[in-house]
Amino acid sequence: MNLRLFTFISFTFLLTTSGFAQIDSSLLKRQAQDTSKLTMNMDAVYNRPFLSFGKLPIAFGGYVEANYQHLTTDGITEGSSFQMRRFTLFAASTVMKRVKFLTEIEFEDGAKEINIEFAAIDFELNPLVNFRGGIIMNPIGSFNQNHDGPKWEFVDRPVSATQMLPATWSNVGFGVYGKKFTGDWVLAYEGYLTNGFDNQIIENTKNKTFLPASKLNQERFEESFNGVPLMTGKAAIRHKKVGELGISYMGGVYNKFEEDGLTLDKRRHVDVFALDFNSVLPKLNTHLNGEFSWVWVDVPGSYTQQFGRKQKGGFLDIVQPVLRRPILDFEKSVINVAARLEYVDWNVGRFNENNQNIADDYWGISGAISWRPSAQSVIRFNYLYNWQQDILGNPPAKTGGFQFGISSYF
Repeated sequence: MNLRLFTFISFTFLLTTSGFAQIDSSLLKRQAQDTSKLTMNMDAVYNRPFLSFGKLPIAFGGYVEANYQHLTTDGITEGSSFQMRRFTLFAASTVMKRVKFLTEIEFEDGAKEINIEFAAIDFELNPLVNFRGGIIMNPIGSFNQNHDGPKWEFVDRPVSATQMLPATWSNVGFGVYGKKFTGDWVLAYEGYLTNGFDNQIIENTKNKTFLPASKLNQERFEESFNGVPLMTGKAAIRHKKVGELGISYMGGVYNKFEEDGLTLDKRRHVDVFALDFNSVLPKLNTHLNGEFSWVWVDVPGSYTQQFGRKQKGGFLDIVQPVLRRPILDFEKSVINVAARLEYVDWNVGRFNENNQNIADDYWGISGAISWRPSAQSVIRFNYLYNWQQDILGNPPAKTGGFQFGISSYF
């Protein structure tokens, strides 16, 4: 049976056999979120609105994203397009006291892609030491953990998080996490060993160093490509009135260096370091959310210089609420204006022959006006403009256009 069809039927069967269709709507209720403690990016996987059904031990939720766009590159346009970007389902259950399970299944582009992004069991041993195992979302930066569409004012995800880092990058593995609360401060950490990257980060159709290419390797959910675990660790600190700062690292061997005891190559590493922060400026209530990352890849000497040994990039979102008042009977409406600044350099360095800069970089700026009828739903209008140079630094390709989209939890 087709994997996509099997996944859809399995999830539908889970809902129906749990009595979903027979439960009276009066028994449906939103699980209240605990706002008594400071939440962080690492809490995003559980910090979502879930629907519980009577006394069933399982709570369900999800979100949807759809949009329209009209973009032009160097005066050439493909016209108008409507897209169903994502339809995501998640389910959570408290197996027993201090043991819980959550899964997230995402359908992209009308089910062209179906992915299990998260499916892990948590054993809460102590606030400072908890154990997690299953399909884990590697905590590199902040966007990889906190990527739900309804939380953002922009239709597109950040380029640095999707085309330099592999957004929604998840693997099978185990690890520990914990928190320590001290007054207005909270300290947190996560550390995991998982399966990881493969040769596709340099052997791909883009003919460049491209970490997201490893997402195509579905076998990483059943075995390691080379037998060496990928290490991912993050430490974060948050102050109630200041915001959150996170430092994370992800690294390991990406190549097949040995086969049946025969040495094929040396162990080649990929290393990623990221800084992320978010804050709310006092008085103005301006929201700042940013991330910057560096990537190092040990590329074989036989590869040309178009394969970057070092990459860097990041983004900054600035969101300013301008109106808070009831609109069309939506009592908690908020209108925001926002801007996003983006930068990626896929090949940091200079040519060996003439010491000229290797270009292959991207700059972008986007503006947004969004209406939030509630915190869980957003209607957003974006204008984006970006320019991208090729490796030789020729005049950049310039893209501009409009996007309109909706996104909501359900």
